[in-house]
Amino acid sequence: MIENIQLAFGGIWSHKLRSILTMLGIIIGIAAIIAIVSTIQGTNDQIKQNLIGAGNNTVKVQLNQGDYPYDPQWGEPLVGVSPISEDIRQEIEQIDEVRKASVYSSRQWSENVYYQKNQFNGQILGIDNNYFEVTNYKANQGTLFMPKEYIDFSKVAIIDSVAANTLFPTEDPVGKFIDISSEPFKIVGVAEVQTQFTPVINNFNDYMMYNQEQSGTIFVPLQSWPIIYKFDEPNNLIIQAVETDAMPTAGKEAADILNGTIQSINSEESSISYKSENLLEQAQRLQELSNATNQQLIWIASISLLVGGIGVMNIMLVSVTERTKEIGLKKAIGARKSHVMSQFLTEAAVLTFIGGLIGVLAGIGLSQLISQFAGMPTAISLPIIIISVFFSMVIGLIFGLLPAIKASNLSPIDALRRE
Repeated sequence: MIENIQLAFGGIWSHKLRSILTMLGIIIGIAAIIAIVSTIQGTNDQIKQNLIGAGNNTVKVQLNQGDYPYDPQWGEPLVGVSPISEDIRQEIEQIDEVRKASVYSSRQWSENVYYQKNQFNGQILGIDNNYFEVTNYKANQGTLFMPKEYIDFSKVAIIDSVAANTLFPTEDPVGKFIDISSEPFKIVGVAEVQTQFTPVINNFNDYMMYNQEQSGTIFVPLQSWPIIYKFDEPNNLIIQAVETDAMPTAGKEAADILNGTIQSINSEESSISYKSENLLEQAQRLQELSNATNQQLIWIASISLLVGGIGVMNIMLVSVTERTKEIGLKKAIGARKSHVMSQFLTEAAVLTFIGGLIGVLAGIGLSQLISQFAGMPTAISLPIIIISVFFSMVIGLIFGLLPAIKASNLSPIDALRRE
């Protein structure tokens, strides 16, 4: 085998231009496939990041009325749906796919928050002492809530950096008081999530969500929530899954536990249930739509490999003709058909292997150019590189088989007679 490989490299080197032209189809095909697959992978990663976020693996489990989240701001208080207890939260944390769980209440559009004459129109959340850990918020000014502030009904608040810029564009917000439902809340800190990304806005719903986020968020302790809204109300849950792929299962199991706590309710409220957002499923649907289009491009690029394989077969047939006397001499001194066949198969495989390596390098370079000039995300996949190189060798073996059989079947007497 080693001797055959050495002979193959010698033959390629002695006919450099012919070998390069023969490999050209393989190089173009492999480069095109690498570039397309890299673009597909990069696009899929971008889709997942746009929908899921920057790696926190968090899933919201919200109380829904029909197909929409229940909003106490507009709906009547519900009978039979109690706030989520600490025992239920701990039970949810025992789910294998759940790392941490946090209970919160929310108003998506606040209308009763002011600083002096400035009104705040973002969202306000009442959070328990696990929320910042689950969502990966850190304080960049002041502090987060102290444990005592969660249990003493303290009128304190934390704002995110967006709300800080909205309400306090020229002031330090820490220590200032804001009015929430005519109650003074002291700002003790400014928090910011540690992993962020810029969302892609494709439709009006995306715009509304993004615009809301641009107004910022105010956090208060969950125990202080009744001070603002005067009554206990159903909560929502946010969980952190152990990994991205576990998010759907974690959300569904948490929703099942919460739905088990809902007591009998009247017919008008029969559509009330906890539902988890399945962002991973939405991402997978968009990825499948993207893949369906791009797979067609892969098949088109594969035509270059077919053309390259035909070129390899053609040049190997020429090589057999050129080396007829060499083959006859080898068979005359005892070489078997299998030895001759393996020599030519090895030469074809080495030829396409080199073409595959060059194609991989060209594909990586092409994907980087696409990313730089077209603005499309790309991600190089090591398994695809390995498969591409292996596949190029398979092409050499398949299309080199006919020339190898022809060479092995030559009669030594006829071969030695040829000039």
